Amino acid sequence: MLDEKTGMILVTGATGSGKSTSLAALLNEFNATRSVHIVTLEDPVEFVHPNRKATFNQRELGTDYDSFANGLRAALRQAPKIILVREMRDRETVELGMKASETGHLVLSTLHTVSAGSTVNRIVGMFNNDEEKQIRQRLADTIRWVVGQRLLPKVGGGRVAIHDILANTIRSKESILNGEAEGKTFYEIQESGDVYHMQTFDQAIIRAFEAGLITEETATIYATRKAIVQRGVDQIKQKRGEKTTDIEGLKLDIDYTRKVKK
Repeated sequence: MLDEKTGMILVTGATGSGKSTSLAALLNEFNATRSVHIVTLEDPVEFVHPNRKATFNQRELGTDYDSFANGLRAALRQAPKIILVREMRDRETVELGMKASETGHLVLSTLHTVSAGSTVNRIVGMFNNDEEKQIRQRLADTIRWVVGQRLLPKVGGGRVAIHDILANTIRSKESILNGEAEGKTFYEIQESGDVYHMQTFDQAIIRAFEAGLITEETATIYATRKAIVQRGVDQIKQKRGEKTTDIEGLKLDIDYTRKVKK
C-alpha cells in the first residue's frame, strides 16, 4: 500500500475494530518515507503526527469544518498529496473521495462494513439505480485496496488483528464493474489471490490458529465460512498429530452378513 500514489485505500470493520490505528500506522510510514503534504479530516483527532518527512495538517470535525464533505472540499484547495477522511458516512463524501482520487490524490478512509467485498456493494447502494454503471466504473478505476479488519481474542490475553484484503486486479476490477457472479465473487477472488497479497478472513484466521495466536473455538466463532475454517483447522491438527474428532471406539461388525436376493 505504501507504493500507491493515487486512488482510494479503504479500511472497513465494526466500531472498535482498530481501523483508526491501522490508518495511523499507514500515515506514520508515509511520514517516514515521503516528502508530501498530508491533510487529515478526523472526528476527533486521535493520533497527532509530528512533521518528519511529510507535512501534516490535521483538522477536526466541529472545530475546523462542519461535515466531512465540506472538509474534503476545502482540503482539495490546499494541494495535498494524501488525504485522510476518517469516515465515509454519506453519498456526498464518497463522491468527493472518488473525485479527489481521480484528480491525482491518494485518499484513505473507513467504512462500517463486515468484509472487503461487501464494501463495494455498500458504496454502490448509496447511489440511485440509474447511476450504478457509472459509479461501478469510477470505483473500478479508483479503488486500490480494501482491507477488512476484526480483533480476535488472543491466547494468553489481549487481541490480535485479522485482515480481509482485496486488491485491484483484473479479476476484482471485472467484479466491481459487472457485479459478483458464480465463480467471480470477491471471496473467491481473494481466496486465490495470494500472489497479489490478497486473503479472506477465513485464511487469516487459519494462519493465526497455526501460529498459536488464537484457539480453535475462537477460529470457529469468528469464521465467515465455518466449514472452510474447520477443514483448515483439522488439517493443521493432523500435521501436529492431534485428534480431529472426539469419536472413539468404532469397530467393524464382523458378524454382520448381507443377504443378496437372486
